[in-house]
Amino acid sequence: MAKFESIKKITVTEQIMEQIASLITSGNLQPGEQLPPERDLSVELGVTRGRIREALRALSLVGLVTIKAGEGTFVSLKEMPIPGETIAWMFHKEIDNLDEVYAARKLIESAIYMSAVDHMEESEYAPLESMLDELVTLADTGTPEKLAGLLDHIDIYVGDRCGNQIYAKLMQTIIHLRRQTSLKLLSVPGAAKTGAENRQRIVEQMKAGNRSAASQALSAFFSQSHRFYRKIGE
Repeated sequence: MAKFESIKKITVTEQIMEQIASLITSGNLQPGEQLPPERDLSVELGVTRGRIREALRALSLVGLVTIKAGEGTFVSLKEMPIPGETIAWMFHKEIDNLDEVYAARKLIESAIYMSAVDHMEESEYAPLESMLDELVTLADTGTPEKLAGLLDHIDIYVGDRCGNQIYAKLMQTIIHLRRQTSLKLLSVPGAAKTGAENRQRIVEQMKAGNRSAASQALSAFFSQSHRFYRKIGE
């Protein structure tokens, strides 16, 4: 028979977190707004500064607030990226599973790029094409770290312009989840060049507004990526 543990009372730190989070999600604290200093919060809430510090640190880990050294704590802007350490903690068991990371990438990245077909303005393609040209140029000489960083910028750029803020956050999540596998993948001979050229084909069809061709280019990109995934899994 399963053994159940007694319910623990909510801690002071959790109560502080809930109150601040509620003020943020309700709109009483606006994005970019600075919270009162720890000293003032501890007096107002009747708790120690240590408890305030714990609560703010926890809220920063989930991306609700941003702590700036020497300045204070601010409500995170809506476009602020999700902290990488938070994502790594949330998915620590799955992050090294190549098959699961690949499946998630294919599903989420494809949806985001297809959404971008309908929402990106023609003028927004020039910076994207410039980044892709750089990616192709560096494919044979760039380090895996540099190539991965450029890929991140490209995908964040598309995610921010796909017309769906949830998709944009999911792209941030996927980028952190794929980091280790991307570095391994980009070390496989030919992977960087093949991936860069396939991405160029995808963007060409996106810019032309050809959804069917863009979808086919995405499928081809992930099919070829899967072959390289198999090589690093051997």
